[in-house]
Amino acid sequence: MLTGKQKRFLRALGHGLKPIITIGKSEISEALAKETSIALDAHELVKIKLLESCIMDRHEAAALLADASKAEIAQILGRTFLLYRQAKEPKIQLPSEKPKKGSPR
Repeated sequence: MLTGKQKRFLRALGHGLKPIITIGKSEISEALAKETSIALDAHELVKIKLLESCIMDRHEAAALLADASKAEIAQILGRTFLLYRQAKEPKIQLPSEKPKKGSPR
């Protein structure tokens, strides 16, 4: 589960990305889930765009694709969303949460 700090970090990284995956009227299929999984293996952070022809709700589409590709949703903004899945050899170093004052380390 991504923390708020990690999501902010990923959103900043994803800002300059171009959408790699597009979801159209065929919506989410096994082939699309497989393509997304391959893209996540290569990039860790993937931007996905819902086309106007997609009748699915953006939150529903993001959740279905995240579940199918075993990824986490970093952001949903308009008709685009970011998915993140750590690779076997991570390229993105996520920030860790600092311990709160007064809590044991």
